[in-house]
Amino acid sequence: MSTTLKISTQGGVHTITLSRPDVRNAFNDEVIAELKNAFLAVAQDSAVRCVVLAAEGPAFCAGADLNWMRRMADYTQGENLADAGELAAMLRAIYACPQPTIARVQGDVYAGGMGLVAACDMAVSVDTANYCLSEVKLGLIPATISPYVIRAMGARAAHRYFLTAERFGAVEAHRIGLVHEVVNADALDVKVAELAQALVNASPNAVRACKKLVQDVAEREINDVLVAQTVAGIADIRASSEGKEGVQSFLQKRKPHWMA
Repeated sequence: MSTTLKISTQGGVHTITLSRPDVRNAFNDEVIAELKNAFLAVAQDSAVRCVVLAAEGPAFCAGADLNWMRRMADYTQGENLADAGELAAMLRAIYACPQPTIARVQGDVYAGGMGLVAACDMAVSVDTANYCLSEVKLGLIPATISPYVIRAMGARAAHRYFLTAERFGAVEAHRIGLVHEVVNADALDVKVAELAQALVNASPNAVRACKKLVQDVAEREINDVLVAQTVAGIADIRASSEGKEGVQSFLQKRKPHWMA
């Protein structure tokens, strides 16, 4: 029984809902494990025609949970590799899910949460949502999520938003391709249901084959080599002096030394 997710199925549409609104649906190791398992499980269910990834509360996902970050601050290189590997496995389970996936973005998306949106096949966002790849402010890099985010927004936009850590709105997220539709809050469920119904109405085998076709054709394959590179990238930067300083300054609510 999941403690961080709510899961339901209706009319061939399987909904997985992040249910930690008190911490803005931030990741920790438990959330990562349960999300991975939820997507691996639904992948085996031929009755499910599409999957909606949703969230409760004002934020869709705020990235890493503070308590998890506190533990990570003292991780060794080996522990960082194992930890980042779990996040990578969760993202890959979403991306590789044979059924089409829709991100229902009802609120802000930050850091690792961007990976969730990007790993889904489609994304519908409320017009009030803000987006941010904030890692460089903490002396880190968005390594593990990068294969998915760069595919979604393109390398040109990634150069800007990875490097500046600027916050941008839903209209900009739509312009660069991270999300497909921007609607007001009252229309969010209607638009998600419209897309889900289109998927349910189509040939199940053709939809799955089309999804695989896009993934096979689009640029570089997300394979073990690429995943290992991204896992090593975040582990290395977390263990670096600036990585440790950035996380500690964030947790201690002070400026990092490079801003002193």
